[in-house]
Amino acid sequence: MSGPEVDLVDRLEAAVLAVEGVVGLHAGVLGEVATYLPGRRIGGLRLRDDDCEVHVVLSFGSPVVETADRVRDAVRGLVAGRVDVTVEDVAPPA
Repeated sequence: MSGPEVDLVDRLEAAVLAVEGVVGLHAGVLGEVATYLPGRRIGGLRLRDDDCEVHVVLSFGSPVVETADRVRDAVRGLVAGRVDVTVEDVAPPA
C-alpha cells in the first residue's frame, strides 16, 4: 500500500479509536487480522477490495451491539463495501 491507501488506513484507525467505548484494535487470537503498511503493521484492521474487517476491544460496560454499530457507521463513511465488526475482548473495569 502507498499514498492514498496508507492515508485511508490511518483515517480508519483514527475513526475506530474515536468511537466511544472502543479502547483499542485487536489483531485476533493469532494476530491474523492486520493491514501491512511500509514499516508497520496495523492490527485489528483488514482492508480488501470489497469489504473491511474491524476487530476491537471495548471498555467494560459499553453496550456491545450499539458500540459495534457506531464503529461500523464510522468506517462505512470511509470505505465502500461491507464492514464487519468483531468484538474480540472487553477491557477490565478501571
